[in-house]
Parts: sequence; structure tokens; C-alpha cells
Amino acid sequence: MKLTNRSKVVSNKEMTFMEKLYLPAIVKGMGITLRHALEGSKGKVFAYPEVQKPRAKVWRGLHVLKRDEEGRERCTACGLCAVACPAEAITMTSAERTKDEKHLYREEKYASVYEINMLRCIFCGMCEEACPKSAIYLTDRLVDVESNRGSFVYGKDKLVEDVNNRIDITDRQSELQKKAVK
Repeated sequence: MKLTNRSKVVSNKEMTFMEKLYLPAIVKGMGITLRHALEGSKGKVFAYPEVQKPRAKVWRGLHVLKRDEEGRERCTACGLCAVACPAEAITMTSAERTKDEKHLYREEKYASVYEINMLRCIFCGMCEEACPKSAIYLTDRLVDVESNRGSFVYGKDKLVEDVNNRIDITDRQSELQKKAVK
């Protein structure tokens, strides 16, 4: 019984003496190597960090927890991002805001602890798709280099955007997310 139409016919013909020596294949491979050495890099090599390799528009990098127009955190600790994460990299603890915290959080419930383990994260973008409040986005920024494993667990101190230094994510937003923010 055939499962696909992609089967190949394999021949078991005897190899010639030259084919057994593999000389034609070696000469062909050395020719390719010599051609690449003589032609140069042709824009394939970048002097990082002075010159950065151009990335695609849909490239996903460092996470950011967005704030609204008034500077309050958008995240309501619903947990949908943590449930949607296939790598189980997101953990959070919710808390209820007090009367004196109204200027910090939009809703009555907020994430008192929000952590992303960047070593587990696969940068799939499922968290930003699952968020009903458009609170989390993956930016075009690179994840910082760290020296120990513990510093790759990013908390709210690294994830929440600074009020005075907003991160523009309009290129990453879908039309549905742009409507949800307004």
C-alpha cells in the first residue's frame, strides 16, 4: 500500500572506479570552496555590533508589558498568556488593587508578580495573541546577554515599559489589537 506519491526509485548499479575514489565529488567541492573564497562575503558578513544584520519586520524579540495612555498597567492578570504559552515560560500572581493604587492599574485585579523565563521562551508570539487587553507584546529588541541562569527570569522590573520611554509596537499590532487598545 502506497501512502504518498513521493517515492523514489533507487538503483543499485555498481559504481565505477572513479566514483569509488570520490575524486570528482572532492574536486567539485573544492571548486565551490575556492569560488566562495575568491568572491568574498558579498554582504553576508556584518561587523556586529557596529553594523547589525537587518531583521524581518515580523521578527519577535524581547517582551514588553504595555501601559495605557494614562500610564497605568494594562495587564489584569487573567492568565491567558500563561495558558497559551506552549513552553510554560510565563508565571504570574494576581492581587487586588487598593484605593490608593488606582493610578497604577486599570482594573481591580492586577499582576503583582509577572515573570517570563527567557531560557524557556520560544518567542512564538502566542502570549500576545491570547491577551485580551493587548498588554504584552514582543518587540524588535534583542534579549540582553546574561552571565547566570537566574538573571534570565525577567520580572516586572524588566518587562513593564517606562512611562517616559515608551516602546512603539504599532508595526507588530494586528487590526484587532489596534481596535482593542482604543
